[in-house]
Amino acid sequence: MPIPSPLHSRTQNLCDSYFWKDWAGYYAVKSYGTSHEREYYAFRHGSGIIDLSPLFKYKIKGPGAKDYLNQLLTRSMDTLKVGRIGYTCWCDDHGHMIDDGTVMNMGDDCYYLTAAIPSMGWLSRYDRGYDVEITDISEDFAIIGVQGPTSRDLLKQACDAPLDDQRFFSFVDCNLDTNKVILSRTGYTGDLGYEIWVNKQQATQVWDSLFKVAPNYGGIACGLDALDVTRIEAGFIMNGVDYHSAHHCPIEARKSTPYEAGLGWTVHLKKEFFNGHEALRKQKADGGPKEVLVAIEYDWNELEFQFRKLGLPPEICNAAWRTSIPLYDTMNKQIGYCSSGTWSPLLKKNIALATIKKKFAKPGTKIKIELTVEHKRKVISAYVRKNPMLDLERKTYTPNIKSKKLKKIQPKI
Repeated sequence: MPIPSPLHSRTQNLCDSYFWKDWAGYYAVKSYGTSHEREYYAFRHGSGIIDLSPLFKYKIKGPGAKDYLNQLLTRSMDTLKVGRIGYTCWCDDHGHMIDDGTVMNMGDDCYYLTAAIPSMGWLSRYDRGYDVEITDISEDFAIIGVQGPTSRDLLKQACDAPLDDQRFFSFVDCNLDTNKVILSRTGYTGDLGYEIWVNKQQATQVWDSLFKVAPNYGGIACGLDALDVTRIEAGFIMNGVDYHSAHHCPIEARKSTPYEAGLGWTVHLKKEFFNGHEALRKQKADGGPKEVLVAIEYDWNELEFQFRKLGLPPEICNAAWRTSIPLYDTMNKQIGYCSSGTWSPLLKKNIALATIKKKFAKPGTKIKIELTVEHKRKVISAYVRKNPMLDLERKTYTPNIKSKKLKKIQPKI
């Protein structure tokens, strides 16, 4: 049975819908209202405030911490400076993904690692020979996400961090009201956003401090349904949905390498060694994976036509879905599958993330996708698109750092 997160006393009072789910053994809000749409628009037009406490968190500390993580993770720790955060994944000896997450260089030979699944057993498997201590700190910290175009201005009113100077994928120690927190410029929405790490004893105080100023910036509490829509727009994959942890897969066909899951950029093959190094080097040398992750856009006219033939308006799910849907070439031969998708209110498109044979992965390629209309299976056209389909410049823009100017927001909102 799920247990309350450190913020449950606050989220419970706001959840009028009673829509809850089990996330990593905790009660988590799907949507606070009977529809998630208001919360989606908070993420995209204001600020969405979300309880992310169920994330698994690990502390890796000791003189051997960097060398240990260099063996465990696909990315190099040699270039990750103190105060910076790296997105990474970790694999088994065959190069198949176990999980993905972020790693934070806290200084003094200390790192924080986040994971989607329980990982203490896996982390401990490889610590032999390293002067390192691994601690599960999942229950020590609450994490509060503040995501959206007004999130920087909201947090300026709530904390003393130099937000106009804080780079994307960095963190700072600061005071939020009277509480000491770690503020990272990270998120799962593909927008400007931050995540606040706070000791669980002070979690409700920080939540209350945020909501004192949140109404001035369109800030509201948001649940996982709205977050799921934004992460698909942003092209972010999910463990157990768009790929599966290798040691949870009953058959080889379900396993994925980082190159197959769209995370090849996190693989630093120049490192001397890491788990799966030889297998990944061989896959790249052999021409790369046979299947790759892409974004898919439905042909709206054909979708609408299939419903109109039956006298119906087009039917689309207003929430993100996580169902495997077959993809075909123009000769109706299966070439892949969609793993998650959504109607994007911002892009005004029906979109999905898909694993597809490499020769069909070029953006603009016309393919076919399965569609169910009145209990009958149809096939309509779809198009491969560059992932992510929504790439907002404000996500990485920092006012006081010299870089290209924020010329546009795509799409304009």
